[in-house]
Amino acid sequence: LAPKLASYALSYLFLGIYWSNHHHLLQAVRHVDGRILWANLHLLFWLSLIPFTTAWVGEAHLDSTAVAAYGVVLLLAGGAYFILSRLLVARHGSDSPLARAVGDDTKGRISLVMYVAAITLAFPLAWGALAIYVAVAIMWLVPDRRIERVLAE
Repeated sequence: LAPKLASYALSYLFLGIYWSNHHHLLQAVRHVDGRILWANLHLLFWLSLIPFTTAWVGEAHLDSTAVAAYGVVLLLAGGAYFILSRLLVARHGSDSPLARAVGDDTKGRISLVMYVAAITLAFPLAWGALAIYVAVAIMWLVPDRRIERVLAE
């Protein structure tokens, strides 16, 4: 029961983080185009797979393959969010408030590297991989204040 509850809580946290940061990101946007809409759907697709991999991790009692698959979905969702933010910055220009707020997205890049490390670690040590997933969630727990500051200007 504990692994199942832990995986559900972690997934709920990740979905809340994505929702909050996506909301902040789109508050700083004035225009979207077809590429941005498709990038947004790309993100939504990967987020829609989180419940499946969450249930798998819980039911399989932290099986390494399930934990790695969970990480792959998190990696692809993180990559999709990164693509969406880059397309939005490109659409609004490098001198836009959004570009100033997002910057080079170091935190996003670090998250992707951490996901790759966790996926690799999942096979010898599933709990270690989950610990890295938790670390990424903690890193993103507070909505991006850079966007709030730029919107307040």
